[in-house]
Amino acid sequence: MSRSTQEVRVFPYEQAVLKELNPEGYTSLVDMFEEACSKFPERPAFTAIGQTLSFADIDRLSRDFAAYLLGPAGLVPGQRIAVQLPNLNQYPIVAWGILRAGLVLVNTNPLYTQRELLHQFTDAGVTALVCLVELLPTLEQVVPQTAIEQVIVTNIFDLMEAQPAPQSTLPGLVTLPEAFARGAQLALPDPGTGLNDIAMLQYTGGTTGVAKGAVLTHGNILASSRQSGSIVEIDEDTPDIVIAPMPLYHIYGFTMNIVGTFCSGGHSVLVPDPRDIGGMIEIMKSHPFTALAGVNTLFVGLMQHPEFDAIDFSHVKGVIAGGAALVEEIASEWKRRTGSEIYEGYGLSETASALTCNSEEKRQLGTVGHPMPFMEVKIVNDAGETMAAGVEGELLVRGPQVMHGYWLRPEATDEALDSEGWFSTGDIAVIQPDGFVKICDRVKDMILVSGFNVYPNEIEGVVYTHPDVVECAAVGIPDEKSGEAVKLYVVSSNPALDQDALRSFCREQLTAYKVPRTVEFRKELPKSNVGKILRRELRD
Repeated sequence: MSRSTQEVRVFPYEQAVLKELNPEGYTSLVDMFEEACSKFPERPAFTAIGQTLSFADIDRLSRDFAAYLLGPAGLVPGQRIAVQLPNLNQYPIVAWGILRAGLVLVNTNPLYTQRELLHQFTDAGVTALVCLVELLPTLEQVVPQTAIEQVIVTNIFDLMEAQPAPQSTLPGLVTLPEAFARGAQLALPDPGTGLNDIAMLQYTGGTTGVAKGAVLTHGNILASSRQSGSIVEIDEDTPDIVIAPMPLYHIYGFTMNIVGTFCSGGHSVLVPDPRDIGGMIEIMKSHPFTALAGVNTLFVGLMQHPEFDAIDFSHVKGVIAGGAALVEEIASEWKRRTGSEIYEGYGLSETASALTCNSEEKRQLGTVGHPMPFMEVKIVNDAGETMAAGVEGELLVRGPQVMHGYWLRPEATDEALDSEGWFSTGDIAVIQPDGFVKICDRVKDMILVSGFNVYPNEIEGVVYTHPDVVECAAVGIPDEKSGEAVKLYVVSSNPALDQDALRSFCREQLTAYKVPRTVEFRKELPKSNVGKILRRELRD
């Protein structure tokens, strides 16, 4: 049986580089995983809500889960299974179980609304789902409209003591501890996974506002892990302890903690709710951590907390910033108060996270650093011609971690990827003569809120369903805490319609970070000579 309904495009350049990054000859991510479990069985691997699991625990439980998926669950390699969980120890167990079974992981935001979930589940052809019990009321409305046949639910405390199965209208609901128990009785067949097989679909938006699944193979994610590992100091005899507030369903958190830190023998301390700054600070106080990854918004929130200066930063090697632009003043204040540096990087879902990053040896504030090893970058003008150093243009990248396309969207794939594997980022950048890359602007109208992509067309599509809205446009505006915030411009047929009512309407259909922060009502919106609303004029 075919592993999936989409053939993976193979780029010769990627295959050649992958050989250099994979001298051990790993055939998939699972080989890396199994080697780590074999080398460090008793080491702590993940900690969450006061519970620590060893590498041996992750190995055993993920094996049992994989056996359940390929046995009683009736799944076959290549099928898509969605995971909708916060940062809990269940996440790495489930993720590695999925990969060990040869299935395709579809990372899903736990905060998604019914509309967003229905699109992602349908688009990916998801046939199974792992979710937190608190999400069932929403999922009970969505799952019957999809091809999902198996829902596996977990309680936050399941790994400490298995909790009773919840009441639900979904038929055949299975708890995660039940899945472990049933899988433990079965052998785990070898799904025959290779580096060119799809490991995950990482959903991202686009200029059309339709979320698309970036097709990432085992080879893509292996390469990303190796590239990132090559620019940081890793001592397997003294494992890193990494504070992990970035969502594991985000490509940044997934590649850094589920894959990179784990496969190098490190310990990830998961932060289930980074919005609880006080709770996160208590976690940081409890561990002699060596690294932290976050976004500018998080660093601001931490430094504003009265207990921040009580944190011990003496073991920290460095802090990675990604997902949104790092404000230089914030980086300077962080250095002054902690003695540790923040190293800014840049990446996309389509590139399995990092493309460029500052490092201890090569660091320049205001830039996103040098390209990762084995990464090629160039700047092109509107005609596609390569530009000289120091000249602005669109940033194109090529490397072994670049996606193989968008799931079942050949036209979008052809627009983003050329025949040689060059990916158009949609970002305006400059490659300085010294090799540092500076991001200047975006070709796309994407808004970056606390490291999350927000696409104007998606917001506008929701707002246009309001009966009183004649025209609307969403743009990003600077925000001290989140980097950018959404501002909505509206032409309304009802003078009584106000900001609060429209924001409440949006909250019913959009995740919180996509809801407009402010709404401005106008008699008309600026348009081009063909009637297209000019978002750039509204931003300016």
